[in-house]
Amino acid sequence: MRTHFGPFFLLMVVMLLVHGNSMAQQAPIDLSSQTSDPTYLELQKQLEQSKSKPEFPKQIAQSHLKLGEYYRSLGLYSEAMEQYNRALEQIGTDFNDTLYMTLNNHIGRVYLSQNNFELAEQHFTETMNTTVNLEDSKGQAESMALLGACYEKQGEYDKALAYQKESLLLFEQLEDKHGVAMTNENIGSIYEDLEQFDLAQQYFYKAYAYLQDSNTAEEINVLNNLGDSFRKTGKYESALSYTGKALDIAKQLNDFHQLESAHKDLSKTYALMGDFEKAHAQLMEAEEYNSAMLTAQNTNQLNVLQTIYETNKKEAEIQLLKEQNKVSAANQNLLWVALFALAAILTILYSYLGRKRKAKLKIQEYKQRMLKAELDKKAIEEKNLQNEVQLKTASLSRYSLHLSQKNKILLDLANTLRNIASRRNMDTSEKIKALVKEIDFNLQQEDEWDEFMNFFKEIHPEFIKKLSSLSDSSLSPAELRLGMLLRLNLSSKEIASILRVTPDSVRVARHRLRKKLPIDQKDELVNFMIEL
Repeated sequence: MRTHFGPFFLLMVVMLLVHGNSMAQQAPIDLSSQTSDPTYLELQKQLEQSKSKPEFPKQIAQSHLKLGEYYRSLGLYSEAMEQYNRALEQIGTDFNDTLYMTLNNHIGRVYLSQNNFELAEQHFTETMNTTVNLEDSKGQAESMALLGACYEKQGEYDKALAYQKESLLLFEQLEDKHGVAMTNENIGSIYEDLEQFDLAQQYFYKAYAYLQDSNTAEEINVLNNLGDSFRKTGKYESALSYTGKALDIAKQLNDFHQLESAHKDLSKTYALMGDFEKAHAQLMEAEEYNSAMLTAQNTNQLNVLQTIYETNKKEAEIQLLKEQNKVSAANQNLLWVALFALAAILTILYSYLGRKRKAKLKIQEYKQRMLKAELDKKAIEEKNLQNEVQLKTASLSRYSLHLSQKNKILLDLANTLRNIASRRNMDTSEKIKALVKEIDFNLQQEDEWDEFMNFFKEIHPEFIKKLSSLSDSSLSPAELRLGMLLRLNLSSKEIASILRVTPDSVRVARHRLRKKLPIDQKDELVNFMIEL
């Protein structure tokens, strides 16, 4: 049956479509109305502005680099790596470009933060070789310092010292005060790890000479390091003095991480001096700042992720509106032309518009599927973030268990000593002997190990089973405990403190445990435990 369209009917159709088009062309959506992170918005704005000038790819790369650095500062390493790689795409394969070397070092820093030492070393070495060929002394010094830090984290102190000292020499030749200060501090930290405290203090003093009165986080680090070195050599008053200076600057900067570190160091010093009340008070202060720091870090990460999600969502909505406006405008133009066309082609036009409507529906369905996929991806990322938070909570519980056990003992000791101090005419000798017996009795208790085992099995449920199955012979409870502590990546000194034995005994126990396990001679026992 042939349909006849009168002029009046066609005019009504055109008016309806024009009205629909005007409704579709709404004001652009304000991306900043529902976002909550101004720093991210500013960096994103700079990135969009640089993208509007594709003839300047280095500016685009710089914007990606800044955004990547912001993600790295918040611990969002996957997002940071994505921005670094996008920056590399902009500058191409020009390995001699200074921006390329900067990006290469930043990527290496991300791998170093994740303890992926092999990839970090690879990037730092590549940058160092390039700077040597270009005779870029500053770039060479920075790369060598990063390589030294990488080897220090792996416990290869000879290599770490060699690279740090070469870096220091280059910074001194360049008269780069900040570089000289940071490298001196790095060398001092290595000597402190080697327990060569006199040398460590010499380098810390050199670093402090450059950073004194700068009121920066770098000055706080040097002061804390000086306090640590004096505490470890038994000079407790000097330790309290330097750590106290670090605490004062940290309060001015409101730096939770530095505040926690300073209070923790003060607690250790007071404990060694026998003032357990002050040690306990300082430890409680450190715990409060640690909780505040974790809360702030998690809040910042969640805010940024929420901002990214809202921004991507609004950009998708804007793109969908633009597509709808294009389709509506095309339909309107076609109908205005059809108004003055011959009646003979109206039937063909109607069929054509029907096909256009189907195509429009398919486009909308496709856009909706894409939007749903993006939402599903964000949901998975949010779930992963929740899992990470749960893991941190479990780790905190494990730490709280150990801390609460020690706090209980310290509290009992403090109460007993307070009672002794209040009684002037009593025989303190017998009371102190009884107190020693009580301490020995508490040290022999195994309840804390039972609770430790429960928490450990919650975090690593298959570890003990796998370790036992790999052993050539049955493992004793003491060997299983040693394996669990190695799995937590604790040092021999820390393990000796927990097990209440000497570090030499720990090394002998590690050797015996290693002989019972199928470990290659070149592999580290700690790495073997971590990979189980």
